[in-house]
Amino acid sequence: MTFLSVEQSEGRVSSTPGIAVDFLRDWQQAALRLNTGHRTAFQHGLWLGPWYAAFDHLAPLIAVISDAATGEDIALVPMISHARRGIRVVEFADLGVSDNNAPILSLGAALDAAAMRAIGKALINALRALPDGLDLLRLKKMPAQIGGKPNPLMSLGRAGSSSLNGNLVLLGDDYESYQASIKRMQMPRCWRVFTRHAGARFEVATDVARAHELLDVMDVQQQARMQRLGLRFVLNDETHARFYREVARQGLAEGYAVVSALVCDEGIIGTSFGVRQGATYYLLRISHGGDSWSSCSPGLLVIERTMAALHAKGVRRFDLSIGNQDYKRRFGATRVPLTDVSVALSWRGLPYAWRDHAAQGLRRYPGLAAIAAPALRGMR
Repeated sequence: MTFLSVEQSEGRVSSTPGIAVDFLRDWQQAALRLNTGHRTAFQHGLWLGPWYAAFDHLAPLIAVISDAATGEDIALVPMISHARRGIRVVEFADLGVSDNNAPILSLGAALDAAAMRAIGKALINALRALPDGLDLLRLKKMPAQIGGKPNPLMSLGRAGSSSLNGNLVLLGDDYESYQASIKRMQMPRCWRVFTRHAGARFEVATDVARAHELLDVMDVQQQARMQRLGLRFVLNDETHARFYREVARQGLAEGYAVVSALVCDEGIIGTSFGVRQGATYYLLRISHGGDSWSSCSPGLLVIERTMAALHAKGVRRFDLSIGNQDYKRRFGATRVPLTDVSVALSWRGLPYAWRDHAAQGLRRYPGLAAIAAPALRGMR
């Protein structure tokens, strides 16, 4: 039997034998525990630091998982807790702005199947032992691998259970070969049409002021498009705007934040925002100036020009973000499965965990999923 002792003053839950779990309530403090390791771009300090600062109305709950015998850190799980429909939910620090979520793994973490199961079990037991009265753990959009290492929290769910997926384009060293493979998109023709306009150019922001100017335009253009489609748009509200601008401010000089645009004398006609980690780039947002520019497909063109610029700097993996719009297939993207986990931490969380499991299972049966969708949405 695993014995759990709770030291409430330090937020610590010790699990013996094998795994210990500490909980920290401040990101800056947590980052000092494991500031290097295997992670995706969305567990980078240049992402999570601005995230916790912008969404400061939520309670940070960051799990630090370590070897109980040696005290060496194994993983750090950046999470929050908040109330929803009368229950206390624990989830990743995300709120829909990250393309994937995962723990940060120490460089020396040894993760066989038994260790992964032990880590998952220890995290659940530790959350249940906290005095916070937590009811439900939801871990969404998890990749199976983190920097080539297996994701230990996959042991809590069914692989590929998320309704969302990544869209990965893998390139070799010859960008012209890739351009030839997508010739039906007619990107060279779009570029020729665009460059007929006076002052036409593609640019990647190199200073924070310019990056913020492009983000201002992106907010306006994206909101206009969402209004035409009759969809709600929140990425330009005070909190989200502060978050994206802080990511740009902190990450631009290091090449982590990438803000690019198609510009001519008539104005800024297309923008993109993404983040880069090593040879991998994640496209997160794009915008364009509307139907009057459709002859040069500025939304697609700004993506392709950004890919070309980053390829020249060594990027070979381009993730075109979650969502399965047709243009991503035309760019040659392959779907990358992601995994959702839902675990009840108390009896109050059971109906919500059952709802989540039912939704995950129904995704394999689209017809039944469509029938059940209204009822399942009501239980979110």
